[in-house]
Amino acid sequence: MRPDGPAMAVPVEQLRRRKARDWSPGHGSPPRPERDPSGCPAHLRAGTFWLTRIVLLRALAFVYFVAFLVAFHQNKQLIGDRGLLPCKAYLKSVQQHFQGRVSWDAVSYAPTILWLLDWSHMDSNLDALALLGLGISFFILVTGCANMVLMAVLWVLYMSLVNVGQIWMGVPASGNRVPGDFLVPSLDSVSTAQEDTPSPDRSVGLSVADFQNHARSRPDQDPGGPMLAGPHLHGLPLRDTAGAQPRGLLPAPLSMVGPSLRDTQQPLPGAGGTLLHLPRTADVHPPWRPADPVPGPGCMVRQTVNLALGVLVAWLSIPVVLNLLSPKQVMNTSFSPLRIVNTYGAFGSITRERTEVILQGTASPNASAPDAVWEDYEFKCKPGDLRRRPCLISPYHHRLDWLMWFAAFQTYEQHEWVIHLAGKLLANDAKALSLLALNPFADRAPPRWVRGEHYRYKFSRPGGPHAADGKWWIRKRIGPYFPPLSLRDLKGYFRSREWPYPELE
Repeated sequence: MRPDGPAMAVPVEQLRRRKARDWSPGHGSPPRPERDPSGCPAHLRAGTFWLTRIVLLRALAFVYFVAFLVAFHQNKQLIGDRGLLPCKAYLKSVQQHFQGRVSWDAVSYAPTILWLLDWSHMDSNLDALALLGLGISFFILVTGCANMVLMAVLWVLYMSLVNVGQIWMGVPASGNRVPGDFLVPSLDSVSTAQEDTPSPDRSVGLSVADFQNHARSRPDQDPGGPMLAGPHLHGLPLRDTAGAQPRGLLPAPLSMVGPSLRDTQQPLPGAGGTLLHLPRTADVHPPWRPADPVPGPGCMVRQTVNLALGVLVAWLSIPVVLNLLSPKQVMNTSFSPLRIVNTYGAFGSITRERTEVILQGTASPNASAPDAVWEDYEFKCKPGDLRRRPCLISPYHHRLDWLMWFAAFQTYEQHEWVIHLAGKLLANDAKALSLLALNPFADRAPPRWVRGEHYRYKFSRPGGPHAADGKWWIRKRIGPYFPPLSLRDLKGYFRSREWPYPELE
């Protein structure tokens, strides 16, 4: 057989891999590493966190996907053209505050792409931002590929929604995910199909943002998270108890997936605070290390950008640190229009009971008649029906349910959107009712009156008489939250606030 015949032909790539596999210290120089497009070495190196980077990218893409999915399903009802708090009215108020024009001051006060779009179709604008974010995040989640441009676009899209979301985005669940997301583009181009070499310092930014979020966090009770185990957690140590939270219920590997999975709605406060502790390169690849090549121009530019981002975050963090050291700390506050740094604080104690606002309607022409039958509206997750099992929804977030819980802490005068919601229920508004689980007036005339009742809820004791009767909850009426209202009562109220008057369905 000829030496140069087909049987002796070996692909060049196969020879290169064989040389790399057979090389060991003392047997000559290792193969010269190739470079990635940026000019940095493309081979894996011992002691790096390449797997952390890959998993972090996909986890963040999943977080973004859920966040934009929530926005697509709920933004029109909450901040759309006929939403409970229309973002068009909010932007107009910002514009009027700055002499009635779209100036740099107005844009910097509420940075959002919506300033550049036509406000006559705000529902379409909100859907477009959410769908674009869904498409990009789904692509990254499936392929594992991204670059600085794609990650920066996701950050801009999400920030554009947060900055017009008002109270719906004002809870830690939404606004406080922005700092870590801002730093992710510095992770450079990533692909799970490539053996790229991120260095550990590129994850430091997320650690800083996570520390800022958790430096003052405490266990709290989340109306949007799983509450099924709530009654059985009260006897656990404080570090394992979070009322309605799944803290301490996850296996150790999952509890390490912190900065990303937490930030969709803060469902895992006990899981945050650490980076992904995954195997380093030395644990899964041969421990040979090629000679360090001279960094190329692209690598030097990338390192300069990373350094600039670090300096920027450090400078913006000065007021955050001063606030942390102050005896009069302000929690859940942003310190810049871009929300790159902010403070996060949960609640200081865990309660065994909770107050709730129950919305009720009646078809009776006389709301004060003793024979008037009041029927309850049921929300998708917050407590209502005593026999309905607590829901498990994480990481999805029902924003209306969450804010109904906050409204129960105060009065309806401090949460005027509750009255707006009552007006929409009086008109059987389809968009508003899509956020609810049960409309007792479906397929019939809307109620003539709607009222709010204030109740105190607590879990029924396992094995007790209420549990035996199939009741998960015990509730006691506190009193009225707001009096019976009709559409006629609300006409002037809506006009004074420039809310669109509900139209009967």
